[in-house]
Amino acid sequence: MSRPLIAISTRPRKKGEVRGWATTDAATMQYPYVESLWRAGATEMMLAPRRMSLAEAKEVLFRADALVLVGGGDVDPALFGQAPHSSVYDVEPASDSMEMSLALAALELHVPMLAICRGMQILNVALGGTLHQHITREPGFGSHGDPREGHAEHPVDVVGGSNLDKAIGGASAIELCWSFHHQAIDRVADGLVISARSSDGAVESVEPSDPNAAWTVAVQWHPERTSHVDPVQQGLFDELVRQAALARR
Repeated sequence: MSRPLIAISTRPRKKGEVRGWATTDAATMQYPYVESLWRAGATEMMLAPRRMSLAEAKEVLFRADALVLVGGGDVDPALFGQAPHSSVYDVEPASDSMEMSLALAALELHVPMLAICRGMQILNVALGGTLHQHITREPGFGSHGDPREGHAEHPVDVVGGSNLDKAIGGASAIELCWSFHHQAIDRVADGLVISARSSDGAVESVEPSDPNAAWTVAVQWHPERTSHVDPVQQGLFDELVRQAALARR
């Protein structure tokens, strides 16, 4: 049997942001994402950011066995009914459009999905949830990293019986998560449940509340950053690919 084909979002880059490409825009992908998929036995299908309808997203996912939504800039606060905080950066309307449509299409078509950092926020907003726009040094929040200040490392507590729990082998906690975000889920969307929190109460993982939904895990940290040395983090990619293979039988 051929390796499962995993659709994965990419990041837009303007002219000059990629060395040697001074006169053209680009779509880029950080290697740790695809290396994690390769180790899990999958092949990637990279998707360049563009405005995309739900119908177009369904056409894309008819060709794929699973979906990964990756990290990146902030989700446009207008999409969850708020004016932007002064810290909001790198809003990408094409990425917002494509990734929200892909998230909804994956749920509708029962395509397995792993949503990472911004990807988790996209999933929550697509289903009607909201975000804290800036948690860095805000009362009640610990260190989660910040795009302007560097990453953080911290544990998360995992809800027993969740998709996340099963993917990491039934552990009640993940001791080290590589974290790099200044935004976080505020109101969890209808149709999602929390499957992990950090010690400060921040939402670290969500997944569908419907037990008949396709396998979906969304995490606020970056498992791809440590998956090459941490079997627990690699387990998320392994389980996604396993679910992708099962879904296409």
